Amino acid sequence: MKKKHFLKLPEYPGGKEEFRKYILENLKYPEEARKNRVEGIVHMSAEINDNGEVVNAKIEKGIGFGCDEEALRLIYDAHFGEVKNRGHRVKTKKKFRIQFKLKENIIIQNNNLSNIQYSYQPKEPEQGNNNFPNKYSYTINL
Repeated sequence: MKKKHFLKLPEYPGGKEEFRKYILENLKYPEEARKNRVEGIVHMSAEINDNGEVVNAKIEKGIGFGCDEEALRLIYDAHFGEVKNRGHRVKTKKKFRIQFKLKENIIIQNNNLSNIQYSYQPKEPEQGNNNFPNKYSYTINL
């Protein structure tokens, strides 16, 4: 029986988990997106040649505000593993999803919940609407 030979495709060194780690460590949230509180996922595709270089990357579905450009920068800066296929040049197409999510900066000092202060202020009932006579509103200041 003849042994089958399959083409090797370029993969990111360390696999998918290392690629996620690369994205998290190198992603720079665009200032315009941060100001407008834009979050979402940029869908893109790119060709990777047998030297592991990314060529012809394009946005399939973007979210704008500088996030699309940042996603392209990340993909073009990534270097995938080089492959040898017995003289055959290989170019593969991959799809990527890069998530942009703002991190909320809530800091509780000393992890002590006694630092939380709250105040209680009952709202005045609206004129002519007595369906719900007891309405309460809470304000919590951290």
